[in-house]
Amino acid sequence: MSWWEALFLGILQGLTEYLPVSSSGHLTIISSLFGLSGEENLTFTVMLHVATVLSTLVILWKEIVWIFKDLFTRQSWKSYTNLNSGTKYAINILISMIPVGIVGFCFKDKVEAIFGSGLTIVGSMLLVTALLLAFSYFAKPRQKENISGWHAFIIGIAQAVAVLPGLSRSGSTIATGLLLGDKKEKLAQFSFLMVIPPILGEALLDIINIAQVGFRQAMNGIAVSSVVIGFLSAFIVGCLACQWMINIVKKGKLIWFAIYCAVVGAITLIFSLC
Repeated sequence: MSWWEALFLGILQGLTEYLPVSSSGHLTIISSLFGLSGEENLTFTVMLHVATVLSTLVILWKEIVWIFKDLFTRQSWKSYTNLNSGTKYAINILISMIPVGIVGFCFKDKVEAIFGSGLTIVGSMLLVTALLLAFSYFAKPRQKENISGWHAFIIGIAQAVAVLPGLSRSGSTIATGLLLGDKKEKLAQFSFLMVIPPILGEALLDIINIAQVGFRQAMNGIAVSSVVIGFLSAFIVGCLACQWMINIVKKGKLIWFAIYCAVVGAITLIFSLC
């Protein structure tokens, strides 16, 4: 892998991880068109995902500090209603992890088989992403003040389904929350925070696999400099994209991404069928 390929894949990961256009779908499309091999290298892929997680921690550090501060504040644990807001938020994040945890442990092989099924599934899921974003834009449910545990679980189901390539994770979770009536100001933050534990858990498993096969073999001939370039580009672009996406959700302008996903999905589907 050349340095410019690593730079390009890092920028692509940083952008598409937060924008509702599907990072996995775009990486699959780009790899098919240009023969880039970043997704085939375990170490490189892990570093890109860790970089985007770090960008989330940087942009949302105040919210993370607030959650941990409330967790360690003296409070009554006798009932959910007696807990402070930060602790309830943390519990909701844990609830949202249940569906994706079930998918990861029970259906990992089937999901990996779908990831290898080519551009047809990517194009189809991009069209589904476009529909979700469009529905959430035009639907006007009565807004609720806080994200409940039940809503967190439903949003978690959307995250679990979004393991399909082309189905945007951020788009699915944010659109689902909007359709449920959760406030736009809080949805983007919750969507980005809820993905941190699953990505870190997956990265930890990948690091264990790297340790088992050996670092040199896991690198698959990619230079360390390329990994560093990919990591830094994904981190810097991820910081910008994360903040940008939060502002976009607050303004309710997801319809432009729906149009984009519809166009790219249709082109990808036609290309795959020809």
